[in-house]
Amino acid sequence: MKAYDIRKGNVVDHNGGVWQVRDIERSSPQGRGGNVRYRFTMYSVPGGNKVDASFDADDELREVELARRQATFSYKDGEAFVFLDDEDYTPYTLDASAVGDAAGYIVPDLAGCYVALIDDAPVALQLPQSVALQVVETPPELKGGTATKRPKPATLETGIEIMVPEYIGNGEKVWVNTTTGEFAGRAD
Repeated sequence: MKAYDIRKGNVVDHNGGVWQVRDIERSSPQGRGGNVRYRFTMYSVPGGNKVDASFDADDELREVELARRQATFSYKDGEAFVFLDDEDYTPYTLDASAVGDAAGYIVPDLAGCYVALIDDAPVALQLPQSVALQVVETPPELKGGTATKRPKPATLETGIEIMVPEYIGNGEKVWVNTTTGEFAGRAD
């Protein structure tokens, strides 16, 4: 698969190892005829060693076929996250390094997750596209201000901070896109 098709959470073969892509930075070409470059932050699977690698948009990467099991978050065991298989309730324990930044989107009973397995060992987590999280702290809407749609910071129940529209208040639930980390609408 081409570098420009790779998404966060994909697992690829790189330099003879298996790596999960955790973050993608796209750099636009400088001047005419320049190529778009992609910088991937990847973690070894298993092991969690970090590496940064740059690729041209057309570079070929082989996606590693992993067993993927749909699972629901169950509980935290120390620093580790335990998910239960939706079909047979097999527990999959992923340590904090395997979960990475996804921890900021994990709430009790979060469904629609996929746990990636290599030789039946859980190695990576794929989150649902968006997650509903409660706003625990955000500045009040400015009354009588101009009707600008200025975003404001909001701290969510898991401790992550995102920008939300001014009309969102404390205690409300919002959808957050787990790929971009951006506000994706009000949740009921």
